[in-house]
Amino acid sequence: MRPDAAKILDYFREQDVKVRIFSGDDPRTVAAVAREVGLDAEYGYDARELPVDPDLLLEALENNVVFGRVSPEQKKDMVLALQRGGHTVAMTGDGVNDALALKEADIGIAMDSAAAATKAVSRLVLLDGRFDRLPGVVAEGRRVIANIERVSALFLSKTAYAIVLSATFGALLWDFPFLPRQLSATDGLTIGIPAFFLALMPNNRRYTPGFLKRSLSFAVPSGFVVAAAVLAVNVYATVVGAHTVSATRTASVLALSLTGLWILAAISRPLNLRRATIIGTMYLGLVFVVGTPLLQDFFGLEWPPNDLLMTALGSALGGILAIEALHRFQSRRNARN
Repeated sequence: MRPDAAKILDYFREQDVKVRIFSGDDPRTVAAVAREVGLDAEYGYDARELPVDPDLLLEALENNVVFGRVSPEQKKDMVLALQRGGHTVAMTGDGVNDALALKEADIGIAMDSAAAATKAVSRLVLLDGRFDRLPGVVAEGRRVIANIERVSALFLSKTAYAIVLSATFGALLWDFPFLPRQLSATDGLTIGIPAFFLALMPNNRRYTPGFLKRSLSFAVPSGFVVAAAVLAVNVYATVVGAHTVSATRTASVLALSLTGLWILAAISRPLNLRRATIIGTMYLGLVFVVGTPLLQDFFGLEWPPNDLLMTALGSALGGILAIEALHRFQSRRNARN
């Protein structure tokens, strides 16, 4: 019995990871050991009585924790049954009799002391043989996946509004509303810099299938909202016809940056001190870029007249409200699913 086994299994229970024990030993012996580490195992299921039917096998796996007298082939069938039931399966083992199941598992984990064949089919080998590494492995995996999903919304929304703006302004034969260096500034403030820090932050959110669908369902409509805000500014400037190109581009930069930063604020929730600091710093960066004469000259910015400024702020406010409504709608839908 590993001294840290009970603590580690407690961690997995807290993380809503279901634990099943497959062993070739007597089920009563395995159940007694399981109870010592805190598992609710009043008795062990004798695998010699396991049903062959896949649906009945899955039912047995859902309703029991400990299984004894399990053959190598049965271990593989049990892993496959759990996968058919919609579970993501990680399995640890060190014997040759575990190799078949480890190969079929989504994540096969072997100890360094395991047989060569077992290590060969595993996705992960604990070189120091310490079982207490697994909570760190789970935390790191969740951090990577959850943060990739989070920052992907920023990049995908940028792709969406870039396509819409390019197509719209090209069809209307209007000048593109930004200089390349202006887009570099807005991209850095709304995407590049915050995405770098968000990707490195801890994130314990559990992975759920549908990553691409969730990202696209928020990012694409958000991109359209940003494009609409920029287009509204340029339609107003074209109708009025009394504003310089530089002033119109500056108003477009403001509309794009403010709506883009609200996308950042939405995908950063739930907010904590570090995330709020990043968002606040990006807002200050925007003020610094548009308010510093040297940077105004470098980026080709010209402070817009009051009417154009109010149009830009109004368009941005409309975009912010639309993005907020979209985010709340998606959050409720994801919670139901």
